[in-house]
Amino acid sequence: MANNTADHPPGNSVAEGNHDGDFGMTTEDLRDLMELRSAEAVNKITDTYTDVQGICRRLKTSPIEGLSGNPVDLEKRHAAFGKNFIPPKKAKTFLQLVWEALQDVTLIILEIAAIISLGLSFYHPPGGDSEACGQVAGGVEDEGESQAGWIEGAAILFSVIIVVLVTAFNDWSKEKQFRGLQSRIEQEQKFTVIRKGQVIQIPVAELVVGDIAQIKYGDLLPADGILIQGNDLKIDESSLTGESDHVRKSMEKDPMLLSGTHVMEGSGRMLVSAVGLNSQTGIIFTLLGASEHDEEKKVKKTKTQDGIALEIQPLKSEEAAESEEKEEKEEVKQVKKVNVTKKEKSVLQGKLTKLAVQIGKAGLIMSAVTVIILILYFVIDTFAVQGRSWVAECTPIYIQYFVKFFIIGVTVLVVAVPEGLPLAVTISLAYSVKKMMKDNNLVRHLDACETMGNATAICSDKTGTLTMNRMTVVQAYVGDTHYKTVPEPDAIKPETLEIMVNSISINSAYTTKILPPEKEGGLPRHVGNKTECSLLGLVLELKRDYQPIRDEIPEEKLYKVYTFNSSRKSMSTVLKNADGGYRMYSKGASEIVLRKCSRILDAQGQPRIFKPKDRDEMVRKVIEPMACDGLRTICVAYRDFPAEAGEPDWDSENDILNELTCIVVVGIEDPVRPEVPEAISKCQRAGITVRMVTGDNINTARAIATKCGILLPGEDFLCLEGKEFNQQIRNDQGEVEQERLDKVWPKLRVLARSSPTDKHTLVKGIIDSTVGETRQVVAVTGDGTNDGPALKKADVGFAMGIAGTDVAKEASDIILTDDNFTSIVKAVMWGRNVYDSISKFLQFQLTVNVVAVIVAFTGACITQDSPLKAVQMLWVNLIMDTLASLALATEPPTESLLLRRPYGRNKPLISRTMMKNILGHAVYQLVIIFTLLFAGESIFDIDNGRNAPLHSPPSEHYTIVFNVFVMMQLFNEINARKIHGERNVFEGIYRNPIFCSVVLGTFALQIVIVQFGGKPFSCTALTIDQWLWCVFIGVGELLWGQLISAIPTHHLKFLMEAGHGTTKEEIHEEELTEGADEIDHAEMELRRGQILWFRGLNRIQTQMDVVYTFQTGQAAVPGALRRQPSVVSQHNDASAGKTLSSPTHVGLSSSSSLTNSAGALPPAAAAASSSTAGN
Repeated sequence: MANNTADHPPGNSVAEGNHDGDFGMTTEDLRDLMELRSAEAVNKITDTYTDVQGICRRLKTSPIEGLSGNPVDLEKRHAAFGKNFIPPKKAKTFLQLVWEALQDVTLIILEIAAIISLGLSFYHPPGGDSEACGQVAGGVEDEGESQAGWIEGAAILFSVIIVVLVTAFNDWSKEKQFRGLQSRIEQEQKFTVIRKGQVIQIPVAELVVGDIAQIKYGDLLPADGILIQGNDLKIDESSLTGESDHVRKSMEKDPMLLSGTHVMEGSGRMLVSAVGLNSQTGIIFTLLGASEHDEEKKVKKTKTQDGIALEIQPLKSEEAAESEEKEEKEEVKQVKKVNVTKKEKSVLQGKLTKLAVQIGKAGLIMSAVTVIILILYFVIDTFAVQGRSWVAECTPIYIQYFVKFFIIGVTVLVVAVPEGLPLAVTISLAYSVKKMMKDNNLVRHLDACETMGNATAICSDKTGTLTMNRMTVVQAYVGDTHYKTVPEPDAIKPETLEIMVNSISINSAYTTKILPPEKEGGLPRHVGNKTECSLLGLVLELKRDYQPIRDEIPEEKLYKVYTFNSSRKSMSTVLKNADGGYRMYSKGASEIVLRKCSRILDAQGQPRIFKPKDRDEMVRKVIEPMACDGLRTICVAYRDFPAEAGEPDWDSENDILNELTCIVVVGIEDPVRPEVPEAISKCQRAGITVRMVTGDNINTARAIATKCGILLPGEDFLCLEGKEFNQQIRNDQGEVEQERLDKVWPKLRVLARSSPTDKHTLVKGIIDSTVGETRQVVAVTGDGTNDGPALKKADVGFAMGIAGTDVAKEASDIILTDDNFTSIVKAVMWGRNVYDSISKFLQFQLTVNVVAVIVAFTGACITQDSPLKAVQMLWVNLIMDTLASLALATEPPTESLLLRRPYGRNKPLISRTMMKNILGHAVYQLVIIFTLLFAGESIFDIDNGRNAPLHSPPSEHYTIVFNVFVMMQLFNEINARKIHGERNVFEGIYRNPIFCSVVLGTFALQIVIVQFGGKPFSCTALTIDQWLWCVFIGVGELLWGQLISAIPTHHLKFLMEAGHGTTKEEIHEEELTEGADEIDHAEMELRRGQILWFRGLNRIQTQMDVVYTFQTGQAAVPGALRRQPSVVSQHNDASAGKTLSSPTHVGLSSSSSLTNSAGALPPAAAAASSSTAGN
């Protein structure tokens, strides 16, 4: 088996039909190989192919040169092994979306009502027009009119169809947009491969089997592969295996690399062995696609069972509850993976759901009352007052009346429920997301942009976000001299220079390079790690070149590499010398590397002893002054291991990284981006606190924070190092305590030398904290793999589009395509705009709802017929909902949005000012409509339209009522553009062409409906005078609006706010479970009943235990004790549970405290507290 190619006929001699024959391996062979792990895989490779080179030969690729990149060859590989593309899940067809839209309960009720109405209109009973049925049949004599009875039913059906189509189209365009976004993200993802010996970047989709890919820290592997060469490679395979520990990969032990996993440390090269659907991720996707529906059903089932299980078993200790919670979370995660669109509720969605539930309940009650009153009135009037008896032939006519009443009731309900809300939210978000692309924000999760408007804190990285991430060495300490600028090459001893240049060239990732500028006279391009680029730049400034040294010692010759990671904060590379000894080059954060140094090169280039006191002096005289200028300090060092001592134990890092000899300490400058100070002051004006979290030394961090304006002179803000921060927030057991954290974070502005865990702890602590007036909403920026946890935990995670690693982008909600902090300010502006747009829509929508419901209700009760017919109501609903959501949701943002403080989590959606506007306008509209309804005929001198019999032709009277109603809504739509009590409602109206066209379009349609709508819309044509009066009354809305805004809101204390977020009390009750999603309030309502029931059982059980304890004396103590954990764990705040003396007391006091605490709470609060058990 020496030469594997000998076993197979060369190249193309195999029949053309079988593409796999061109290569020494088939897709199946590779698939079988990739399913093996660690030792099994190594054995299989050695047994079947001798080594990885054997596989390379069969796949006709060179481990050093890579593929030729010849299009014919690439095409063959595509044919044989597939493309690196996983086809997305089939999008829902338009018909499926229509079907989903039809599932809406109100629409179903309407459809049923319309079908019954239609059926009855075609049913003509014999003798139906006889006198026996009384005056009810008054209008049926007119044969032509009775024929038109079907119109109402048909019109309702027609409008239902329109609503459904609009909703479906909206969902469809949203889905399409989302897919476009996804594919855009995918196209932008590039990967580094070697072709024809050149290192190039190609889009991930163009990878083929046989490519040699370079992998490094932070990559997300796009295909399966086999390791050819690796340095200290560690992979996070949790996305595939669920194991959170990083897996060490090496040629000898475990060379299998799987797609979808993250490189957490090290670097290397891999041979791509499976792409697309044949890769591990692809196989999982295929499985998911097949079993998606079963999976969803299964998960749903297990979830509900778990939910109940949690509440039934109150005997759990804390840990059991926690593990239970973890399991639930795992399940939720599965659901999330299967069903992409289902994300946790954002702040806004939480508030909206709550509001919609409240409105829905009110609407239901109103509509039920309307129907009952109408039916009772009719029955009493016909059978009691007129004293008629129920005759068989009159039944259909009576039933027709009941159906009519039912339709009126349903209409009230339809108008009460603001179906336009989801539409407004969707349009507003979709519009913002599109526009945000222009402002360099690529939004991955729709609701992130609206959450951003509520942000109260931003935890920002320093490098690349606040600074330009273009690092240059500006100072150096070498040969006992501190140079304030880069020294001339001849100022340094040749021996020192030689070792320094070698150390920098070899001990850095070979993917890091400095390339010539793209444009004449531009700056050289930095590729790869920016800190390393700055050191390579120093080599070039010293008139030396790093490339020849790298060519002489290629990566294969590096004996061992300790790559940089957040815990080491240094990087080292070991070379084997010709004499059998070893030399190790190291570089890293100066205070860390200097602590490991025992010697230093002096002015003669000779090592001399370097004692701790020398080190302290150096820190004081060299490193601190550099840091105070805002420079990053890096120390470069080396160590020789003599051949006589034998090979050291490379795994005991502490012994290896010791006894170093310091060569040079450099100060690297990373200039602050010019636009950052302005952006940060904007944030501070907008009430957003900016905190800087960085791995840099505290003096550097402080200097940069002052330049940016994060630290202002004369203010007592905290700057802490990670170590100190941890001492302040952790207790003696080393656990983080929220109370301690709450003392630190409000003042903290700079956290330096922080580890990823510190960043995560800080973010989680701020989010969970309840000390301020409002709860905090935190945004985090990050670019490194280590920022992943914090980005995920944050309410909004921003990843850097240029410098960010794949892991960071994966964990983020928004990608900043230009890596610039000012884009975050734009995101805040858009976020606030979304929030305001939805509030504007609500203010408008609820005015319509309040008026329409009251008019329909009172009208129906007094005149037995709703003044606004079902079809008219639906038209109002359509224009008011769909078009108004379009008009108000697309208002462009203004800078003034940044002049107010953020709303925070628990600020209500409908503020007092908005409530004042809603009720104020409702009063005006109701007065006008009731005046017209009951005195309109005398004002306009027309026939009275009240008490018209069934199927009578539409009256001018009711047409005017309808028209005035719509006119008032139209002008109120202009009022709704301002929600903070501003006077000028026309300000900036021309900047929004959509708004203008919607208002004018609606007006035109209304003219058409009134003049030509006829029977279906229950309208008759009006004269020009009547029209002018209608418009005049409508304009009155604008004047009335000025009057309302003149009333100061703070006098109207009695006005309630609505649509609150989760309140503080509820939060305490919920015990803020780690990572708990925002609660879906509609679900909560349903679960409360269950929970209270289980609670009650639990309490009875406890009390029985107590009684039992009393009866049997001390004998039953174990029983009382056994019950103890459940009670306390459910109510950690039950003070009685903390100050317990004897075991008998335990059962007693805790149970009584429980009954008291539940008794004292109002039902809602008790129910909220019950969610501790539920969640």
